[in-house]
Amino acid sequence: MDNKTLIQQQFGANAAAYATSTVHAKGASLPRLIELTRPHAGWRALDIATGAGHTAFAFAPHVAHVIASDLTPEMLTVAARLAQEKGLNNVAFREADAENLPFDAATFDLVTCRIAPHHFADVPRFVQECARVLTPGGVLAIVDNIVPADPPAAEFINAFEKFRDPSHARCLTAEEWATAYQQAGITLTHAEEARKAMNFDAWADNMNASPETRAALRQMLQTAPPIAKEFFAPQFLEDGTITFYLSEGIFIGTKEP
Repeated sequence: MDNKTLIQQQFGANAAAYATSTVHAKGASLPRLIELTRPHAGWRALDIATGAGHTAFAFAPHVAHVIASDLTPEMLTVAARLAQEKGLNNVAFREADAENLPFDAATFDLVTCRIAPHHFADVPRFVQECARVLTPGGVLAIVDNIVPADPPAAEFINAFEKFRDPSHARCLTAEEWATAYQQAGITLTHAEEARKAMNFDAWADNMNASPETRAALRQMLQTAPPIAKEFFAPQFLEDGTITFYLSEGIFIGTKEP
């Protein structure tokens, strides 16, 4: 089974959970993206791998029109329902492969993608597609989980993510993101890293993880190698609650004329 089919199966089966996922619906990176991109009222925007549509909905009041695209039809169904509930009439929905976008060149003034590229098999190809559909001078804004530059730690963190969600491909380092932007002709104008606290049970619930999978993931948090352990900073509370941290990178760039 290829990764795209796996993504559709994983997220199709769990689409409803992403409508209320705190990280996706209310994460700090949402208002930060608005602040950093300074959207214009006349802009045409594309949100890639929109999931339940949270990023598209955040930008909708600030731009003329948003297309919310996703590989998984069930996700688009959830997103369309939420848009209707919110009374948003400038958001359209389109099934689309992030690495082969079904849009003409120079169509959008803004392209966004939030907490999704770690599922993509070919991130450089995805960034090149973003650049292709952007107008000259258009803005690319990507948010995704990132890993330390230390290879063993990065490998362990990615293995941890993939054990919960088999459709996980790989989180990149900040340096790899900078390279992908440069190779696609996108000038990186801003990059930042933020730590985000995760509730273990809620995180596992998003993928409907089995008791056996949860037990193995808890064991991985407890036995992580030093740099990965420092990255996760896990806490095992007396009431059984487990928290840990992930790192999120925000990368803003403009398409070269």
